[in-house]
Amino acid sequence: MSNKRKTPDHTVSKIKELRRKEMSVSELTKGIFAGDKTLLAKGITLLESSNPIHFEKANEVIQKCLSKPTKSVRIGITGVPGVGKSSFIEVFGKTLTNQGKKVAVLAVDPTSTLSKGSILGDKTRMERLSKDPHAFIRPTPSGDSLGGVARKTRESIILCEAAGFDVILVETVGVGQSETVVHSMVDFFLLLKLSGAGDELQGIKRGIMEMADAIAINKADGHNIEKAKLAEREFTRALHLYPPKENGWTPKVLRCSAMENIGILEIWELIEGFSKHTTKNGHFEQHRKIQNKNWFLQTLDEQLKHLFYQRKNYKTKIESLLTEIEANKISPYFAAKTLLMDIHQELK
Repeated sequence: MSNKRKTPDHTVSKIKELRRKEMSVSELTKGIFAGDKTLLAKGITLLESSNPIHFEKANEVIQKCLSKPTKSVRIGITGVPGVGKSSFIEVFGKTLTNQGKKVAVLAVDPTSTLSKGSILGDKTRMERLSKDPHAFIRPTPSGDSLGGVARKTRESIILCEAAGFDVILVETVGVGQSETVVHSMVDFFLLLKLSGAGDELQGIKRGIMEMADAIAINKADGHNIEKAKLAEREFTRALHLYPPKENGWTPKVLRCSAMENIGILEIWELIEGFSKHTTKNGHFEQHRKIQNKNWFLQTLDEQLKHLFYQRKNYKTKIESLLTEIEANKISPYFAAKTLLMDIHQELK
């Protein structure tokens, strides 16, 4: 006979009613400010919606959340697939919650081209952390967004901070341009690397090395310890070749093992040192102000593009030009120029 308790029917009905209920901006923000993870998830779902009504409502929620002062630290975590990002984040997150901190993880999954849904499912990858009452995990299908970074990740960060989360972890899918995009929305950028491949420094994009505030050699355990030490020395030498950062911070290289929980606390202590250093010299706040300006310009580009493609007369012109391009009657460059000239005439 099963000992599993059955949820009372009235409780099930209440949960269903709450899910169906269209909540007001005031109700949502009140719940988010109170740290209600269910309403936080609802808020993020709202801002991810393509519905114009939801878009306006989400903007109101974001505006209210921006007014709440926070002292969070935003950490970007990147690395090639297989480097152990999810395992690292779970152990790192648990280390922080054990210290009494609230941790939010915004993890972007690759998207299935067939179902358009999330392939990996971060809650199955971070089972222990997902059950932690002081943690919040939001897996988001990447869709067709740049490099696998969700279109609304920045807004999600704002909501998580308003909900009282002290540390926001943004995991990249580890391919394409995602590193650059995530770097533009975080305070500290951590690059996870593996040792033992024999060519640790080959094939590393210069840009990623320049962006990194620290490099962590993961899986530094068992028979891999000596290889990890060698990789640590090589990366340390490589970092000295790059020009100093504007914030006066010198990037560090550390070894860690998510499997054996080695070096994880040291990484957090390094991040705390970075926060104190950049706060003291004023760069922490200045960096966020610059990010907000860039966020505005990028959002403006997105909205202009969205408005452009929503115009029916432009859609018709584009379809006509695509037909001509396919028939080799016009070059792609001249087709674009023709359309833009037509738009310019309309705006006069």
